[in-house]
Amino acid sequence: MTDTTATELSELLTTAQLAEYLQVPVGTLAAWRYRRVGPRGIAIGRHIRYRRDDVLRFLAERSDPRREDG
Repeated sequence: MTDTTATELSELLTTAQLAEYLQVPVGTLAAWRYRRVGPRGIAIGRHIRYRRDDVLRFLAERSDPRREDG
């Protein structure tokens, strides 16, 4: 396995890991995925994984510019 492949693999989050990170129930992630409003998931067989970059992009797109004044 190349260093690039190892890095890419370590950047995948399970649904449980993402739910914990975002502090939302796993069911919320399932609903977002169904409605296509959450971070983009990757189907690997019957398992869903999320790229860390996609999650960070999802969060950045939803940041509230009114709250950035500190």
